Amino acid sequence: MRAETFYVEGRFHAKISSDFPVPLLRGLALNNDARRDHEGQLVGDPTELALYEAAVSVGYDGRDMAKAIPREDEIPFDSERKLMTTLHLEDGQLVAYTKGAPESLLPLCATLWTSDGPQPLQTDKILAVAAQMAVEGLRVLALAYRPFVDRPQTLTADAVETDLCFLGLTGLIDPPRPEAKEAVALCKTAGITPVMITGDHPATAWAIARRLGIVEEGGKVLTGIELARMSLEDFEQQVGEVRIYARVAPEQKIQIVQALQAKGEFVAMTGDGVNDAPALRTANIGVAMGKTGTDVAREASHMVLLDDNFATIVKAVREGRRIFDNIRKFIKYVLTGNSAEIWTIFLAPFLGLPIPLLPIHILWINLITDGLPGLALAVEPAEPGIMQRPPRHPQESIFALGMWQHILWMGLLMAGVSLFSQGWAYFTGSAHWQSMVFTVLSLSQMGHVLAIRSERESLFSQGLFSNKLLLAAILLTLDLQMAVLYVPTLQSVFKTEALSLNELLFCLALSSVTFFAVEIEKWLRRRGWIYRN
Repeated sequence: MRAETFYVEGRFHAKISSDFPVPLLRGLALNNDARRDHEGQLVGDPTELALYEAAVSVGYDGRDMAKAIPREDEIPFDSERKLMTTLHLEDGQLVAYTKGAPESLLPLCATLWTSDGPQPLQTDKILAVAAQMAVEGLRVLALAYRPFVDRPQTLTADAVETDLCFLGLTGLIDPPRPEAKEAVALCKTAGITPVMITGDHPATAWAIARRLGIVEEGGKVLTGIELARMSLEDFEQQVGEVRIYARVAPEQKIQIVQALQAKGEFVAMTGDGVNDAPALRTANIGVAMGKTGTDVAREASHMVLLDDNFATIVKAVREGRRIFDNIRKFIKYVLTGNSAEIWTIFLAPFLGLPIPLLPIHILWINLITDGLPGLALAVEPAEPGIMQRPPRHPQESIFALGMWQHILWMGLLMAGVSLFSQGWAYFTGSAHWQSMVFTVLSLSQMGHVLAIRSERESLFSQGLFSNKLLLAAILLTLDLQMAVLYVPTLQSVFKTEALSLNELLFCLALSSVTFFAVEIEKWLRRRGWIYRN
Protein backbone atom coordinates (compact mmCIF):
# COMPACT_ATOMS: atom_id res chain seq x y z
CA MET A 1 0.00 0.00 0.00
CA ARG A 2 1.68 3.16 -1.13
CA ALA A 3 0.80 6.51 -2.61
CA GLU A 4 3.20 7.59 -5.33
CA THR A 5 3.50 11.34 -5.44
CA PHE A 6 4.83 13.88 -7.88
CA TYR A 7 5.86 17.53 -7.66
CA VAL A 8 4.16 20.41 -9.43
CA GLU A 9 4.62 24.16 -8.96
CA GLY A 10 6.54 23.96 -5.74
CA ARG A 11 4.09 21.75 -3.83
CA PHE A 12 3.56 18.08 -3.12
CA HIS A 13 0.80 16.37 -5.06
CA ALA A 14 -0.21 12.75 -4.76
CA LYS A 15 -1.73 9.96 -6.77
CA ILE A 16 -3.43 7.27 -4.80
CA SER A 17 -5.27 4.05 -5.61
CA SER A 18 -8.98 3.93 -4.86
CA ASP A 19 -8.65 0.39 -3.57
CA PHE A 20 -6.79 1.57 -0.50
CA PRO A 21 -8.48 0.56 2.78
CA VAL A 22 -11.11 3.01 3.85
CA PRO A 23 -9.59 3.57 7.33
CA LEU A 24 -6.27 4.52 5.70
CA LEU A 25 -7.88 7.07 3.40
CA ARG A 26 -9.96 8.40 6.27
CA GLY A 27 -6.84 8.69 8.42
CA LEU A 28 -4.96 10.62 5.69
CA ALA A 29 -7.81 13.13 5.59
CA LEU A 30 -8.41 13.47 9.32
CA ASN A 31 -4.89 13.22 10.76
CA ASN A 32 -3.88 16.33 8.87
CA ASP A 33 -3.29 20.00 9.65
CA ALA A 34 -3.62 21.24 6.08
CA ARG A 35 -6.42 23.78 5.73
CA ARG A 36 -7.95 26.12 3.23
CA ASP A 37 -7.50 29.86 3.58
CA HIS A 38 -10.13 32.53 2.93
CA GLU A 39 -9.42 32.26 -0.80
CA GLY A 40 -9.96 28.51 -0.80
CA GLN A 41 -6.26 27.69 -1.29
CA LEU A 42 -4.68 24.82 0.63
CA VAL A 43 -2.00 25.96 3.07
CA GLY A 44 0.24 23.96 5.37
CA ASP A 45 3.25 21.72 5.44
CA PRO A 46 4.03 20.24 1.99
CA THR A 47 3.80 16.68 3.32
CA GLU A 48 0.42 17.40 4.87
CA LEU A 49 -0.78 18.93 1.62
CA ALA A 50 0.26 15.83 -0.32
CA LEU A 51 -1.62 13.51 2.00
CA TYR A 52 -4.65 15.78 2.05
CA GLU A 53 -4.82 15.98 -1.74
CA ALA A 54 -4.22 12.24 -2.04
CA ALA A 55 -7.33 11.62 0.04
CA VAL A 56 -9.32 14.27 -1.85
CA SER A 57 -8.44 12.64 -5.17
CA VAL A 58 -10.46 9.56 -4.21
CA GLY A 59 -13.33 11.38 -2.53
CA TYR A 60 -12.15 11.90 1.03
CA ASP A 61 -12.11 15.66 1.57
CA GLY A 62 -10.75 16.46 4.99
CA ARG A 63 -12.79 19.63 5.32
CA ASP A 64 -16.09 17.79 4.75
CA MET A 65 -15.05 14.84 6.90
CA ALA A 66 -14.06 17.12 9.76
CA LYS A 67 -17.69 18.24 9.99
CA ALA A 68 -19.00 14.66 10.21
CA ILE A 69 -16.07 13.33 12.28
CA PRO A 70 -14.86 16.31 14.33
CA ARG A 71 -11.44 16.42 15.92
CA GLU A 72 -11.73 16.16 19.68
CA ASP A 73 -8.09 16.52 20.62
CA GLU A 74 -4.58 15.93 19.37
CA ILE A 75 -1.08 14.98 20.46
CA PRO A 76 1.16 17.16 18.26
CA PHE A 77 4.14 15.90 16.32
CA ASP A 78 7.23 15.51 18.45
CA SER A 79 10.73 15.18 17.00
CA GLU A 80 11.64 12.54 19.59
CA ARG A 81 8.50 10.43 19.12
CA LYS A 82 8.39 11.20 15.37
CA LEU A 83 4.61 10.74 15.62
CA MET A 84 1.42 12.79 15.43
CA THR A 85 -1.95 11.67 16.77
CA THR A 86 -5.42 13.17 16.34
CA LEU A 87 -8.54 11.99 18.19
CA HIS A 88 -11.95 12.12 16.56
CA LEU A 89 -15.54 11.40 17.54
CA GLU A 90 -16.88 8.90 15.02
CA ASP A 91 -20.43 7.59 15.48
CA GLY A 92 -20.21 8.41 19.17
CA GLN A 93 -16.92 6.53 19.59
CA LEU A 94 -13.52 8.05 20.16
CA VAL A 95 -10.99 7.02 17.49
CA ALA A 96 -7.29 7.90 17.39
CA TYR A 97 -5.31 8.16 14.14
CA THR A 98 -1.52 8.15 14.42
CA LYS A 99 0.99 8.75 11.65
CA GLY A 100 4.77 9.00 11.65
CA ALA A 101 8.02 7.22 10.93
CA PRO A 102 7.50 3.46 10.37
CA GLU A 103 10.24 2.45 12.80
CA SER A 104 8.61 4.61 15.50
CA LEU A 105 5.01 3.62 14.81
CA LEU A 106 5.26 -0.13 14.23
CA PRO A 107 6.50 -1.01 17.75
CA LEU A 108 3.30 0.59 19.07
CA CYS A 109 1.07 -1.54 16.82
CA ALA A 110 -0.46 -4.83 17.93
CA THR A 111 -2.38 -5.86 14.80
CA LEU A 112 -2.67 -5.31 11.07
CA TRP A 113 -5.95 -4.10 9.56
CA THR A 114 -7.44 -6.25 6.78
CA SER A 115 -10.88 -6.46 5.20
CA ASP A 116 -11.35 -9.71 7.16
CA GLY A 117 -10.54 -8.05 10.45
CA PRO A 118 -7.36 -7.52 12.47
CA GLN A 119 -4.54 -9.94 11.73
CA PRO A 120 -1.14 -10.62 13.34
CA LEU A 121 1.45 -7.95 12.53
CA GLN A 122 4.58 -8.90 10.57
CA THR A 123 6.79 -6.00 11.61
CA ASP A 124 9.97 -7.16 9.85
CA LYS A 125 8.18 -7.59 6.53
CA ILE A 126 6.61 -4.12 6.72
CA LEU A 127 9.91 -2.50 7.67
CA ALA A 128 11.55 -4.21 4.71
CA VAL A 129 8.89 -2.73 2.40
CA ALA A 130 9.41 0.69 3.97
CA ALA A 131 13.18 0.39 3.51
CA GLN A 132 12.76 -0.50 -0.15
CA MET A 133 10.50 2.51 -0.66
CA ALA A 134 13.11 4.70 1.04
CA VAL A 135 15.84 3.36 -1.26
CA GLU A 136 13.73 4.57 -4.19
CA GLY A 137 13.85 8.07 -2.73
CA LEU A 138 10.36 8.04 -1.19
CA ARG A 139 9.60 9.71 2.11
CA VAL A 140 7.75 6.95 3.95
CA LEU A 141 5.05 7.48 6.56
CA ALA A 142 3.08 4.83 8.42
CA LEU A 143 -0.52 5.20 9.60
CA ALA A 144 -2.36 3.37 12.37
CA TYR A 145 -5.55 3.79 14.34
CA ARG A 146 -7.20 2.75 17.56
CA PRO A 147 -10.88 2.83 18.53
CA PHE A 148 -11.56 3.37 22.21
CA VAL A 149 -14.36 1.61 24.04
CA ASP A 150 -13.87 3.91 27.01
CA ARG A 151 -12.36 7.35 26.79
CA PRO A 152 -8.78 7.39 28.23
CA GLN A 153 -8.48 9.14 31.56
CA THR A 154 -5.46 11.12 30.29
CA LEU A 155 -4.88 12.00 26.65
CA THR A 156 -1.13 11.47 26.66
CA ALA A 157 1.12 9.73 24.18
CA ASP A 158 1.70 6.83 26.55
CA ALA A 159 -2.04 6.31 27.05
CA VAL A 160 -3.17 6.80 23.45
CA GLU A 161 -0.32 5.64 21.22
CA THR A 162 -0.37 2.00 22.21
CA ASP A 163 -2.12 -1.19 21.10
CA LEU A 164 -2.63 0.38 17.66
CA CYS A 165 -3.91 -1.28 14.49
CA PHE A 166 -1.55 -0.75 11.56
CA LEU A 167 -3.27 0.57 8.43
CA GLY A 168 -0.52 0.97 5.85
CA LEU A 169 2.41 2.89 4.41
CA THR A 170 2.36 5.92 2.19
CA GLY A 171 5.34 7.11 0.17
CA LEU A 172 5.93 10.66 -0.97
CA ILE A 173 8.60 11.99 -3.25
CA ASP A 174 9.88 15.54 -3.44
CA PRO A 175 11.88 15.56 -6.67
CA PRO A 176 14.63 18.19 -6.58
CA ARG A 177 14.03 21.24 -8.71
CA PRO A 178 15.83 21.06 -12.06
CA GLU A 179 18.27 23.76 -11.01
CA ALA A 180 19.12 22.14 -7.64
CA LYS A 181 21.66 19.64 -9.01
CA GLU A 182 23.44 22.37 -10.95
CA ALA A 183 23.45 24.55 -7.83
CA VAL A 184 25.06 21.77 -5.78
CA ALA A 185 27.74 21.28 -8.44
CA LEU A 186 28.37 25.02 -8.48
CA CYS A 187 28.73 24.99 -4.70
CA LYS A 188 31.40 22.34 -4.92
CA THR A 189 33.41 24.24 -7.52
CA ALA A 190 33.17 27.34 -5.32
CA GLY A 191 34.64 25.47 -2.36
CA ILE A 192 31.29 25.22 -0.55
CA THR A 193 30.51 21.76 0.84
CA PRO A 194 26.77 20.89 0.82
CA VAL A 195 25.65 18.76 3.77
CA MET A 196 22.17 17.25 4.10
CA ILE A 197 20.56 17.11 7.56
CA THR A 198 17.12 15.54 7.54
CA GLY A 199 14.62 13.66 9.63
CA ASP A 200 13.98 11.24 6.77
CA HIS A 201 14.96 7.58 6.64
CA PRO A 202 18.71 7.11 5.92
CA ALA A 203 17.97 5.33 2.64
CA THR A 204 15.67 8.15 1.51
CA ALA A 205 18.27 10.75 2.45
CA TRP A 206 21.01 8.86 0.60
CA ALA A 207 18.89 8.43 -2.55
CA ILE A 208 18.05 12.15 -2.70
CA ALA A 209 21.61 13.21 -1.90
CA ARG A 210 22.95 10.86 -4.58
CA ARG A 211 20.50 12.29 -7.10
CA LEU A 212 21.61 15.83 -6.28
CA GLY A 213 25.31 15.01 -6.36
CA ILE A 214 25.84 15.80 -2.67
CA VAL A 215 27.38 12.38 -2.11
CA GLU A 216 29.13 9.90 -4.36
CA GLU A 217 28.61 6.15 -4.49
CA GLY A 218 29.55 4.64 -1.13
CA GLY A 219 29.09 7.91 0.75
CA LYS A 220 28.47 7.62 4.46
CA VAL A 221 25.14 8.37 6.15
CA LEU A 222 25.23 9.12 9.87
CA THR A 223 21.97 8.65 11.78
CA GLY A 224 20.88 10.42 14.92
CA ILE A 225 21.14 7.18 16.90
CA GLU A 226 24.73 6.64 15.74
CA LEU A 227 25.58 10.25 16.50
CA ALA A 228 24.17 9.93 20.02
CA ARG A 229 26.47 6.98 20.69
CA MET A 230 29.61 8.78 19.53
CA SER A 231 31.89 10.75 21.80
CA LEU A 232 32.40 14.41 20.99
CA GLU A 233 36.03 13.77 20.05
CA ASP A 234 35.12 10.96 17.64
CA PHE A 235 32.41 13.03 16.03
CA GLU A 236 34.65 16.06 15.55
CA GLN A 237 37.13 13.80 13.75
CA GLN A 238 34.45 12.51 11.36
CA VAL A 239 32.31 15.61 10.85
CA GLY A 240 34.46 16.83 8.00
CA GLU A 241 33.80 13.65 6.01
CA VAL A 242 30.07 13.11 6.62
CA ARG A 243 27.75 14.59 3.99
CA ILE A 244 24.39 13.10 5.07
CA TYR A 245 22.73 13.08 8.48
CA ALA A 246 19.40 11.25 8.82
CA ARG A 247 16.84 10.89 11.59
CA VAL A 248 18.55 13.58 13.65
CA ALA A 249 17.07 15.36 16.67
CA PRO A 250 16.97 19.20 16.88
CA GLU A 251 19.74 19.34 19.48
CA GLN A 252 21.92 17.20 17.23
CA LYS A 253 21.66 19.82 14.50
CA ILE A 254 23.28 22.28 16.89
CA GLN A 255 25.97 19.70 17.64
CA ILE A 256 26.70 19.29 13.92
CA VAL A 257 26.94 23.05 13.38
CA GLN A 258 29.21 23.55 16.39
CA ALA A 259 31.47 20.65 15.37
CA LEU A 260 31.94 22.15 11.90
CA GLN A 261 32.65 25.56 13.40
CA ALA A 262 35.21 23.99 15.74
CA LYS A 263 37.06 22.77 12.63
CA GLY A 264 37.23 26.34 11.35
CA GLU A 265 34.34 26.04 8.89
CA PHE A 266 32.00 28.96 8.17
CA VAL A 267 28.56 27.34 8.43
CA ALA A 268 25.35 28.36 6.67
CA MET A 269 22.28 26.46 7.90
CA THR A 270 18.86 26.28 6.27
CA GLY A 271 15.63 25.36 8.05
CA ASP A 272 11.93 26.06 8.28
CA GLY A 273 10.58 24.57 11.51
CA VAL A 274 10.48 25.62 15.13
CA ASN A 275 12.95 22.85 15.93
CA ASP A 276 15.43 24.34 13.45
CA ALA A 277 15.53 27.72 15.22
CA PRO A 278 18.37 26.95 17.69
CA ALA A 279 20.61 25.61 14.92
CA LEU A 280 19.76 28.58 12.69
CA ARG A 281 20.80 30.93 15.47
CA THR A 282 24.01 28.97 16.16
CA ALA A 283 25.15 28.91 12.53
CA ASN A 284 27.28 31.71 11.11
CA ILE A 285 24.47 32.35 8.62
CA GLY A 286 21.00 31.05 9.42
CA VAL A 287 18.76 30.87 6.35
CA ALA A 288 15.02 30.42 6.97
CA MET A 289 12.42 29.50 4.39
CA GLY A 290 10.08 32.38 3.55
CA LYS A 291 7.12 30.39 2.20
CA THR A 292 7.03 27.31 4.43
CA GLY A 293 9.13 28.60 7.32
CA THR A 294 7.64 29.27 10.72
CA ASP A 295 7.77 32.70 12.35
CA VAL A 296 10.16 31.32 14.98
CA ALA A 297 12.58 30.09 12.30
CA ARG A 298 12.45 33.40 10.44
CA GLU A 299 13.10 35.37 13.64
CA ALA A 300 16.05 33.13 14.57
CA SER A 301 17.69 33.32 11.15
CA HIS A 302 19.99 35.92 9.66
CA MET A 303 18.44 35.73 6.22
CA VAL A 304 15.06 34.68 4.81
CA LEU A 305 14.83 32.84 1.49
CA LEU A 306 11.64 34.12 -0.11
CA ASP A 307 11.31 31.44 -2.80
CA ASP A 308 12.49 28.44 -0.69
CA ASN A 309 14.90 27.55 -3.48
CA PHE A 310 18.40 26.28 -2.72
CA ALA A 311 19.65 27.61 -6.05
CA THR A 312 18.83 31.12 -4.82
CA ILE A 313 21.43 30.69 -2.06
CA VAL A 314 24.06 29.91 -4.69
CA LYS A 315 23.00 32.98 -6.66
CA ALA A 316 23.33 35.03 -3.46
CA VAL A 317 26.86 33.68 -2.94
CA ARG A 318 27.76 34.68 -6.49
CA GLU A 319 26.27 38.14 -6.01
CA GLY A 320 28.01 38.52 -2.66
CA ARG A 321 31.37 37.70 -4.23
CA ARG A 322 30.71 40.20 -7.02
CA ILE A 323 29.81 42.93 -4.52
CA PHE A 324 32.88 42.19 -2.39
CA ASP A 325 35.12 42.29 -5.46
CA ASN A 326 33.66 45.63 -6.49
CA ILE A 327 34.15 47.06 -3.01
CA ARG A 328 37.80 46.03 -3.22
CA LYS A 329 38.10 47.67 -6.65
CA PHE A 330 36.55 50.90 -5.38
CA ILE A 331 38.86 51.03 -2.36
CA LYS A 332 41.86 50.21 -4.55
CA TYR A 333 40.93 52.95 -7.01
CA VAL A 334 40.24 55.69 -4.48
CA LEU A 335 43.18 54.98 -2.16
CA THR A 336 45.61 54.66 -5.07
CA GLY A 337 44.49 58.01 -6.48
CA ASN A 338 44.64 59.71 -3.10
CA SER A 339 48.06 58.28 -2.34
CA ALA A 340 49.26 59.51 -5.74
CA GLU A 341 48.13 63.04 -4.86
CA ILE A 342 49.91 62.86 -1.50
CA TRP A 343 53.14 61.52 -3.00
CA THR A 344 53.06 64.17 -5.77
CA ILE A 345 52.71 67.05 -3.32
CA PHE A 346 55.12 65.53 -0.78
CA LEU A 347 57.95 64.63 -3.15
CA ALA A 348 57.94 67.74 -5.36
CA PRO A 349 59.97 69.97 -2.98
CA PHE A 350 62.63 67.24 -2.57
CA LEU A 351 63.09 67.31 -6.35
CA GLY A 352 63.50 71.07 -6.46
CA LEU A 353 60.00 71.62 -7.86
CA PRO A 354 57.30 74.03 -6.68
CA ILE A 355 54.05 72.72 -5.14
CA PRO A 356 52.43 71.10 -8.18
CA LEU A 357 48.74 71.32 -7.28
CA LEU A 358 46.45 73.99 -5.92
CA PRO A 359 43.73 73.13 -3.38
CA ILE A 360 41.05 73.50 -6.05
CA HIS A 361 42.87 70.97 -8.25
CA ILE A 362 42.82 68.42 -5.39
CA LEU A 363 39.12 69.07 -4.80
CA TRP A 364 38.42 68.59 -8.50
CA ILE A 365 40.30 65.29 -8.63
CA ASN A 366 38.57 63.98 -5.49
CA LEU A 367 35.11 65.05 -6.61
CA ILE A 368 35.11 64.32 -10.33
CA THR A 369 38.07 62.12 -11.24
CA ASP A 370 37.63 59.86 -8.21
CA GLY A 371 33.89 60.15 -7.80
CA LEU A 372 32.22 59.33 -11.11
CA PRO A 373 34.32 56.33 -12.22
CA GLY A 374 34.45 55.07 -8.63
CA LEU A 375 30.66 54.93 -8.42
CA ALA A 376 30.49 53.16 -11.78
CA LEU A 377 32.72 50.38 -10.42
CA ALA A 378 29.78 49.34 -8.22
CA VAL A 379 27.96 47.88 -11.25
CA GLU A 380 30.99 46.01 -12.60
CA PRO A 381 29.78 42.54 -13.70
CA ALA A 382 31.09 39.40 -12.03
CA GLU A 383 34.50 38.27 -13.19
CA PRO A 384 34.84 35.01 -15.13
CA GLY A 385 35.41 32.07 -12.81
CA ILE A 386 34.08 33.89 -9.76
CA MET A 387 32.41 30.67 -8.57
CA GLN A 388 35.53 28.59 -9.15
CA ARG A 389 37.51 30.46 -6.52
CA PRO A 390 37.87 29.02 -3.02
CA PRO A 391 36.08 30.96 -0.28
CA ARG A 392 38.14 33.60 1.44
CA HIS A 393 38.84 33.21 5.15
CA PRO A 394 36.35 35.19 7.29
CA GLN A 395 39.24 36.92 9.06
CA GLU A 396 41.02 37.80 5.83
CA SER A 397 41.73 41.51 5.46
CA ILE A 398 40.13 43.39 2.61
CA PHE A 399 43.65 44.54 1.71
CA ALA A 400 44.91 40.96 1.27
CA LEU A 401 46.10 39.31 -1.97
CA GLY A 402 48.41 42.13 -2.98
CA MET A 403 45.95 45.00 -2.62
CA TRP A 404 47.97 47.17 -0.25
CA GLN A 405 51.12 46.55 -2.30
CA HIS A 406 49.24 47.68 -5.42
CA ILE A 407 48.04 50.86 -3.71
CA LEU A 408 51.59 51.66 -2.62
CA TRP A 409 53.51 51.04 -5.84
CA MET A 410 50.82 52.34 -8.17
CA GLY A 411 50.43 55.52 -6.12
CA LEU A 412 54.17 56.06 -6.39
CA LEU A 413 54.09 55.35 -10.14
CA MET A 414 51.26 57.85 -10.73
CA ALA A 415 53.13 60.41 -8.68
CA GLY A 416 56.32 59.63 -10.61
CA VAL A 417 54.84 60.22 -14.08
CA SER A 418 53.05 63.35 -12.82
CA LEU A 419 56.26 64.79 -11.37
CA PHE A 420 58.13 63.81 -14.53
CA SER A 421 55.69 65.88 -16.60
CA GLN A 422 56.05 68.77 -14.15
CA GLY A 423 59.83 68.59 -14.15
CA TRP A 424 60.05 68.37 -17.93
CA ALA A 425 57.78 71.39 -18.40
CA TYR A 426 59.21 73.41 -15.52
CA PHE A 427 62.88 73.01 -16.42
CA THR A 428 62.23 73.58 -20.16
CA GLY A 429 60.59 76.91 -19.32
CA SER A 430 57.00 76.00 -20.14
CA ALA A 431 54.42 78.19 -18.40
CA HIS A 432 51.90 75.33 -18.45
CA TRP A 433 53.72 73.01 -16.02
CA GLN A 434 50.96 73.15 -13.37
CA SER A 435 48.21 72.40 -15.89
CA MET A 436 50.26 69.51 -17.23
CA VAL A 437 50.81 67.80 -13.88
CA PHE A 438 47.13 68.35 -13.06
CA THR A 439 46.15 66.74 -16.38
CA VAL A 440 48.56 63.79 -16.10
CA LEU A 441 47.38 62.98 -12.60
CA SER A 442 43.72 63.13 -13.63
CA LEU A 443 44.15 61.08 -16.82
CA SER A 444 46.37 58.53 -15.07
CA GLN A 445 43.42 57.67 -12.85
CA MET A 446 41.27 57.06 -15.93
CA GLY A 447 43.78 54.53 -17.22
CA HIS A 448 43.99 53.02 -13.75
CA VAL A 449 40.24 52.52 -13.35
CA LEU A 450 40.03 50.81 -16.74
CA ALA A 451 42.82 48.42 -15.82
CA ILE A 452 41.57 47.45 -12.33
CA ARG A 453 38.12 46.32 -13.54
CA SER A 454 39.50 42.82 -13.05
CA GLU A 455 42.24 41.56 -10.78
CA ARG A 456 43.32 38.97 -13.36
CA GLU A 457 41.65 39.43 -16.74
CA SER A 458 43.04 41.91 -19.27
CA LEU A 459 40.82 44.77 -20.38
CA PHE A 460 41.36 43.58 -23.95
CA SER A 461 39.61 40.29 -23.12
CA GLN A 462 36.89 41.98 -21.03
CA GLY A 463 36.01 44.56 -23.64
CA LEU A 464 35.36 48.25 -23.16
CA PHE A 465 31.59 47.88 -23.42
CA SER A 466 31.07 45.24 -20.72
CA ASN A 467 30.55 48.08 -18.23
CA LYS A 468 28.90 50.85 -20.23
CA LEU A 469 28.24 52.98 -17.16
CA LEU A 470 31.95 53.09 -16.33
CA LEU A 471 32.81 53.94 -19.93
CA ALA A 472 30.27 56.78 -19.84
CA ALA A 473 31.71 58.05 -16.53
CA ILE A 474 35.24 58.06 -17.99
CA LEU A 475 34.15 59.90 -21.14
CA LEU A 476 32.26 62.46 -19.04
CA THR A 477 35.30 62.93 -16.79
CA LEU A 478 37.54 63.44 -19.83
CA ASP A 479 35.12 66.01 -21.25
CA LEU A 480 35.04 67.88 -17.95
CA GLN A 481 38.83 67.79 -17.70
CA MET A 482 39.15 69.22 -21.20
CA ALA A 483 36.59 71.89 -20.31
CA VAL A 484 38.68 72.92 -17.30
CA LEU A 485 41.70 73.29 -19.59
CA TYR A 486 40.11 75.02 -22.56
CA VAL A 487 36.98 76.91 -21.45
CA PRO A 488 38.08 80.47 -20.50
CA THR A 489 35.56 80.85 -17.68
CA LEU A 490 36.73 77.63 -16.05
CA GLN A 491 40.37 78.52 -16.63
CA SER A 492 39.99 81.53 -14.38
CA VAL A 493 38.33 79.44 -11.69
CA PHE A 494 40.78 76.53 -11.76
CA LYS A 495 43.89 78.58 -12.59
CA THR A 496 44.68 76.49 -15.66
CA GLU A 497 46.09 77.26 -19.11
CA ALA A 498 45.24 75.71 -22.45
CA LEU A 499 47.76 73.06 -23.45
CA SER A 500 49.16 72.85 -26.96
CA LEU A 501 48.46 69.72 -29.00
CA ASN A 502 51.98 68.41 -28.37
CA GLU A 503 51.67 69.05 -24.64
CA LEU A 504 48.30 67.31 -24.52
CA LEU A 505 49.63 64.31 -26.43
CA PHE A 506 52.63 64.20 -24.09
CA CYS A 507 50.27 64.14 -21.10
CA LEU A 508 48.18 61.38 -22.67
CA ALA A 509 51.28 59.27 -23.34
CA LEU A 510 52.56 59.67 -19.76
CA SER A 511 49.16 58.91 -18.18
CA SER A 512 48.84 55.69 -20.22
CA VAL A 513 51.86 54.31 -18.36
CA THR A 514 49.63 53.43 -15.39
CA PHE A 515 47.25 51.43 -17.57
CA PHE A 516 49.98 49.29 -19.10
CA ALA A 517 51.71 48.87 -15.72
CA VAL A 518 48.54 47.35 -14.22
CA GLU A 519 48.09 45.14 -17.29
CA ILE A 520 51.63 43.80 -16.74
CA GLU A 521 50.81 43.21 -13.07
CA LYS A 522 47.72 41.17 -14.05
CA TRP A 523 49.76 39.22 -16.60
CA LEU A 524 52.18 38.26 -13.82
CA ARG A 525 49.27 37.36 -11.52
CA ARG A 526 47.71 35.08 -14.14
CA ARG A 527 50.95 33.13 -14.30
CA GLY A 528 51.10 32.83 -10.54
CA TRP A 529 54.32 34.79 -10.21
CA ILE A 530 52.86 37.37 -7.79
CA TYR A 531 50.02 37.58 -5.27
CA ARG A 532 49.12 33.90 -5.30
CA ASN A 533 45.78 33.04 -3.65
